[in-house]
Amino acid sequence: MTFVMAIDQGTTSSRTILFDGELKVAAVAQKEFQQHFPAGGWVEHDPEDLWQSVVETAREAMDSAGATASDIAAIGITNQRETTLVWDKATGKAVHNAIVWQDRRTADYCAEMVKAGHEETVTAKTGLLFDPYFSSTKLKWILDQADGARDRAAAGDLLFGTVDTWLIWRLTGGAAHVTDATNAARTMLFDIHEGRWSSTMCELLDIPIGMLPEVRDCAADFGTTTPDVLGGAIQILGVAGDQQAATVGQACFESGMMKSTYGTGCFALLNTGDTPVRSESRLLTTIGYQLDGKPTYALEGAIFIAGAVVQWLRDGLKLISEASETQAMAQASDPEQALTLVPAFTGLGAPYWKPDCRGAVFGLVRNSGPNELARAALESVGFQTRDLLEAMQADSPALSGGVLRVDGGMAASDWTMQFLADVTGVPVDRPDVLETTALGAAWLAGMKAGVYPDAATFASSRAFERRFEPDMDAGTRDAKYARWRSAVKATMSV
Repeated sequence: MTFVMAIDQGTTSSRTILFDGELKVAAVAQKEFQQHFPAGGWVEHDPEDLWQSVVETAREAMDSAGATASDIAAIGITNQRETTLVWDKATGKAVHNAIVWQDRRTADYCAEMVKAGHEETVTAKTGLLFDPYFSSTKLKWILDQADGARDRAAAGDLLFGTVDTWLIWRLTGGAAHVTDATNAARTMLFDIHEGRWSSTMCELLDIPIGMLPEVRDCAADFGTTTPDVLGGAIQILGVAGDQQAATVGQACFESGMMKSTYGTGCFALLNTGDTPVRSESRLLTTIGYQLDGKPTYALEGAIFIAGAVVQWLRDGLKLISEASETQAMAQASDPEQALTLVPAFTGLGAPYWKPDCRGAVFGLVRNSGPNELARAALESVGFQTRDLLEAMQADSPALSGGVLRVDGGMAASDWTMQFLADVTGVPVDRPDVLETTALGAAWLAGMKAGVYPDAATFASSRAFERRFEPDMDAGTRDAKYARWRSAVKATMSV
């Protein structure tokens, strides 16, 4: 058989999925790796852990499917975005641990740059905000703090990359120093309008532009693996950052189509076509995907806490042992109680961007219990999603307001998805395959290899397991949302 390998390198684990010629899952392997927290608000990964976990899962998936390198038509890579690595191009040795997208060590520097009036330049060039979330200030920190790094970078001895670039460089034995447009767009160094690295941004942050990788389409020739890694030479033909890969996997190829991925956090993307929409609601303007040299743009909203609120119920409060228990608890809760949980455990993301805000619960009464807390936790995901959709509607009223395509672990909860449809007033489509991130990476590579069909045929073949239609009257919906907005306002005022 012919397979396409999807490497899905995430924040807490690496996975490899082999898809067959019909885009069906043939084998899966996953491996978790250690998280490093050297200081408060700092998050790092050992670059070798990223590499070894990818190689191990790739080999395990091949063994499980009985596949050799000659059976694999192409590799597609999707990855945690913004995470930053710098390494010696001669030795391949990283000069510092990878600084993870969650890391906040450059927050004070970002605040100073905003105060100095530089955020307008950032937004105009990159579509982003001056925030430590993105790669550029992490890269600057490594150059400033790692021993001799700035001099070595100026001499042309060091390379920068997001995780996709690091993996490709290792897979190809150092032959390819490349990335794709979606990952480049998350560095805060890429001009999304001109389609190239911004000399203005590099000068502003004192980044040698020569250490940045070559930027290619999402479906392109990214190099060939050396035979020693996977037992033979395999072409790498597809790359996209995780949220953009999910957008592709959901076949959101037309303007106005939206997807929302519910994992630890939640990321919603709205396809805006060939027009980069400037957000007035503090959403991000980004590249959704790029094919045949043509970028398709998107508005993106990020929620920091989605599935993590259920993890809090389990690990923090010890109210549940399995995430799946929350659905029955929500159904059994007292409908007369109006608990509102604002899960700002690590601050609030879009459209508020309040990193110092912390969580709160409102509406507690004497008989409030685990069931009511579980319901409030699940409802918080719906309320936060409505925040994003309303911001998108304000920024791009002609495009937003259609069906919302969902994926990720929380999308498996019928109760949560029904409430999402109810509180947003938007139909919610759940696909038959929730692993849309890996699916998107596989389709990009397989399409480029000639194994899978074009975008239109792929989109027409996508199957949806269920549609959740709004079933809440407008008065109730708006009253609930008004209570949420009041709770958020009160939380931010503390």
